[in-house]
Amino acid sequence: MTVAYDGTGFHGFAVQANRPDLRTVGGVMTEAIRTIVGAPVDLAVAGRTDRGVHAWGQVVTFDAPAAADLEALTRSLNKMLGPAIAVRDVGTAAGDFHARHSAIARRYRYTVLNRPAPDPFLARTAWWVEAPLDLRSMQLACDPLIGEHDYSSFCRKPPDEGHLVRRVHDARWLDLGDGLLRFDIEAKAFCHQMVRSVVGTLVAVGHGRRRAGELAGILRARNREGLPSPAPAHGLCLWEVVY
Repeated sequence: MTVAYDGTGFHGFAVQANRPDLRTVGGVMTEAIRTIVGAPVDLAVAGRTDRGVHAWGQVVTFDAPAAADLEALTRSLNKMLGPAIAVRDVGTAAGDFHARHSAIARRYRYTVLNRPAPDPFLARTAWWVEAPLDLRSMQLACDPLIGEHDYSSFCRKPPDEGHLVRRVHDARWLDLGDGLLRFDIEAKAFCHQMVRSVVGTLVAVGHGRRRAGELAGILRARNREGLPSPAPAHGLCLWEVVY
């Protein structure tokens, strides 16, 4: 299934074993699918988005009974879960396909509203930044991010201190007009809070608090100390998963 959702009000996608009472996208979907198909469901997901993060192209897989009517399942899910969660597409996959492990790339988008006044109609999906940003500097600061690097400076370290090397295929800022700026980034995989941490630093570059030329050194330092806080979760969207 290709799924879109408004992450507002959800504690991320994944069900938290130690807090089963928390409302998550995966938990709500699992319960709804189980109710419709009348069988236990174990969802695999392409990207475990954090609390408040949205998705347009999230992908989930699960085993369904052979007799399941996928079109009827989609209609029922959209009635039960919409508008916060929407199933955009559904189909059958090969037995060895896995939403997470079969992916070759993930594309995220982060939206910034750079205007003197906020917009109530964009408040749930864009980070309002009042002070003017130097977009050219932010664009230049993207160049060092592309390629394979240790992203320890931009990631929350896992409990096991696992390696944080990631290969970024593309990273760029786009001016959408009327004060809307969008950051697009693609990589095979991302570590925890990586995109939000990168955006927080790039916005600091746009404000002149950091220089574009510092990004390469920040990557080499492999240390988050002294860096700006991650950008707010609500501006981030998992846009597409590539297979």
